Amino acid sequence: MTYDLVIRTRRAVLPDGERPAAVAVAGGRIAEVAARDAPLPAASETDLGDTALLPGLVDTHVHVNEPGRTEWEGFATATRAAAAGGVTTLIDMPLNSLPPTVSAAALAAKRAAAAGKLHVDIGFWGGAIPGNVPSLRPLHDGGVFGFKCFASDSGVPEFPPLSPGEMRDAFREIAAFGGLVIVHAEDPSALTVPADGGYPAFLASRPPAAERRAVEQVIRLAEETGVRAHILHLSAADCLEPLAKAQSDGLPITAETCPHYLVLSDVEAREPAYKCCPPIRDPANRDALWQGLASGVISCVVSDHSPSTPDLKQGDFATAWGGISSLQLGLPAVWTAARARGHDLATVVRWMAEAPAALAAVPGKGRIAAGNDADLVAFDPDAPFTVDPARLRHRHPVTPYEGRTLTGTVRTTWLRGVPVDGTPSGRMLTRKEAS
Repeated sequence: MTYDLVIRTRRAVLPDGERPAAVAVAGGRIAEVAARDAPLPAASETDLGDTALLPGLVDTHVHVNEPGRTEWEGFATATRAAAAGGVTTLIDMPLNSLPPTVSAAALAAKRAAAAGKLHVDIGFWGGAIPGNVPSLRPLHDGGVFGFKCFASDSGVPEFPPLSPGEMRDAFREIAAFGGLVIVHAEDPSALTVPADGGYPAFLASRPPAAERRAVEQVIRLAEETGVRAHILHLSAADCLEPLAKAQSDGLPITAETCPHYLVLSDVEAREPAYKCCPPIRDPANRDALWQGLASGVISCVVSDHSPSTPDLKQGDFATAWGGISSLQLGLPAVWTAARARGHDLATVVRWMAEAPAALAAVPGKGRIAAGNDADLVAFDPDAPFTVDPARLRHRHPVTPYEGRTLTGTVRTTWLRGVPVDGTPSGRMLTRKEAS
């Protein structure tokens, strides 16, 4: 047969490691992975030379904010930024859109708002809030990939946290239909009001104990209810011990962390662009998170892209919005730090593509393998660049990475074998039908 596209490279990052290969594409899927010089007739052929070929990244932690707060971000801008950063699949959080995705009607509104605007594929998380247990199964049947809840204040009034009893009820319901619950784990009893507007006071107001107590609560409830649970944006390395024990005991509990916790530290946090919840901590804590990744206790690295309008990121750390925009920069930020610590590109791909796809059970994504969607990224792992906010594709170019030199540049992103070129061609995914 004649394939639609063949991409040849000396550095294909495959499930079994990195090696020279030729990837043949037909009908939007990977039809064959062959030797680099294999004769593969094709309508179009690209030879990347020493540029690496990666599977499209899967980012399971993105706040698009549309509808309702589209001025903060939006499907068009978020998915353009994703493609520019090598992300071909993202899963949208149930907040901070209005309405939040806590009912079947709200999910329908979300899908209507996304129609015709997507530059990459997108799925949706549902939300678990007080009083919506009856809505969880309809959301599951509607195709959400799981359910997010908060143990502490979310920052927006329409998405309140669950009390321990409400969390137990939600976990039981989600376990009953085999769903996944993802948790913002900070214990409100350990959180305080910052003493002033500086970063040290903000950091002290959200101590590691807040995360650990909440993680331990989730572990107890997962053991009691049997639900599959995932800890979001792990910031405090103190949580690694109880998570490791729970995993060794066979509990179905996983954890993620984010580029900003692996790359940045409290030493440099001098402006509200660095504010996020839970907070960026000290270098020793950062080193321990890397150890947690290396050991497998933390399985995923995802963005927690949480943008807002620039005015909300001004002022001081006590009042500014807590969120970091990094959808476009996650791959080079993590790769820059990972290679300095001796990790190879295949490991970074596992953290940022294969493991998130497995977490959310998104079939056909996250691996260069025959039968999968031909979501691919040409990535030059040796090309440095300086972060210029003017070149960022998300709606508001506010970033703590401004002026930082990173290594690794995305050259081309293909979605189902077609280069992402500014024409919306992304699809809306559901848990039942994800490719």
